[in-house]
Amino acid sequence: MELMILSSLEKVFSDEKPTAPELKSFSMLKNERSSFQTAFCCADDASVSFELSGKAAEFAKAYIVRDVPVKLAANENADDFYLRKESGNYPDYLVPVSDGFEAEKGKWYSLWVELCPNGSEAGKYPICVEIKENGETAAKGEAEVEIIDAVLPEQDWIYTCWYHSDCICNYYGVEPFSDEYWRINRNFIQMAAEHGMNCILTPVFTPPLDTMVGGERRTVQLVKIRKNGGKYYFDFKNFRKWVKMCRECGIEYFEISHFFTQWGAKHAPKIVAIDRKGREKKIFGWSTRTSSKAYDDFLRSFAQSFVKVLEDEGIKDKCLIHVSDEPNLSHLETYKRRARLIEEIFPGIKVIDALSDFAFYESGTVKNPIPNENDIAEFIGNVPELWTYYCCGNGDKYVPNRFLSMPSLRNRVLGILMYKYDIKGFLQWGYNFYNTQYSIRSIDPFKVTDAGGAFPAGDSFIVYPGEGGEPLASLRLKVLFDGFEDLKALKLLEKKIGREKVLEFIDKDLFKPLTFMEYPHENDWLLETREKINHMLVD
Repeated sequence: MELMILSSLEKVFSDEKPTAPELKSFSMLKNERSSFQTAFCCADDASVSFELSGKAAEFAKAYIVRDVPVKLAANENADDFYLRKESGNYPDYLVPVSDGFEAEKGKWYSLWVELCPNGSEAGKYPICVEIKENGETAAKGEAEVEIIDAVLPEQDWIYTCWYHSDCICNYYGVEPFSDEYWRINRNFIQMAAEHGMNCILTPVFTPPLDTMVGGERRTVQLVKIRKNGGKYYFDFKNFRKWVKMCRECGIEYFEISHFFTQWGAKHAPKIVAIDRKGREKKIFGWSTRTSSKAYDDFLRSFAQSFVKVLEDEGIKDKCLIHVSDEPNLSHLETYKRRARLIEEIFPGIKVIDALSDFAFYESGTVKNPIPNENDIAEFIGNVPELWTYYCCGNGDKYVPNRFLSMPSLRNRVLGILMYKYDIKGFLQWGYNFYNTQYSIRSIDPFKVTDAGGAFPAGDSFIVYPGEGGEPLASLRLKVLFDGFEDLKALKLLEKKIGREKVLEFIDKDLFKPLTFMEYPHENDWLLETREKINHMLVD
């Protein structure tokens, strides 16, 4: 058997022996989570099992990295910072190790080992990974983990990765707001919170996102509405239950779903109400133009009741509200009218939207814009609170992203960039979007990773729906969280030496200052940078 200990930044493809140098040692802080990999290849078909030993094994978890099929690996205009661009099998989701599995001759596999010291004493901890074939030891690998006597600070930025509860219902075949709905959603939200997501897209109404014009997504509207004559009555029981569940999972901020349709704010989202006979009927949707007085009146009535609920729940100052997603300059006047209404009826609540034309901010239409990474340069230093986002289009200018075909460094480097540019919030649109583009049909994410050929694989989700309603993490989820840990470590270092010196350290020895489009493309650079940070904290 061939065996190699590798860093978490490597991706082990089944048809290719890794060429990266072996990992001998690394460090981490006392309250951090960190990972490494054991890549191995069997000479013959075999039943493979694993055993962890050594002092660090006491706080280690092990997973097998499994492959998924990729058809669309990259867009035609993709840059050259990809591992591969052709279709094939790519490593991505993590399955907790139980009794082992059947390994095929000549294929490379990866055992992902995650370490969670949970406050263990500082010092050096050895760990040994022993791999057995058919019950007999076939190979061993060892590494040494140094726990640094320092503790990462609490997260002080907002991270949201849009949560799609309708996709949970579709995949698992559960009804919205059933007992199983709440159980499974709790599992998925818990995993999100454990990996840095502290803000959740909340479907007060069914979110009008990625929906074909004239089409519909499954109704997951948290607020029940009863219409009697010209008056509306609101039942917030499910909304309150959602808030309670999310807060128990560790969610701090609530991102209220968009009040107008995507790409221009031209229509109302789908909203259903119960009439006097107890029948559920759609009262607003694609047939409702943005200029509808009836919809304006509805929003005013809703806002009056909703704000009181937010105050009662103690989350008004933790709420973020959307108008419409990704408007462009041609939508400015329509968007401006809608934004004015939302600001008027939700006083004191922050309004945010993903948009990248600076004119929206410059004109005063949006006070809290979220520009795309490709367009962030114009916003840097010109907005009071800088956010950013990436999506399917960010694959042509070396900016960070998380496509399956990209190196893990391109995923993790976001953390250092967020520190350098003092970014207060990060948004991505697909935590668990298990649909094709425009939500025309649902998909099995273990078989379809590119939203039906619409987006580069990995863009639309970062967790997988495991058996029994248990989510399975992707290595991309783990690596992105490593980036957030890097960000925390830099903030901790700032407390010791000051921000100016930290910024000098980040750009030291680089040919060009670090930007979203300019950063070293070598794993060693990022790994060594983090090691230096760790030791600067205690030296």
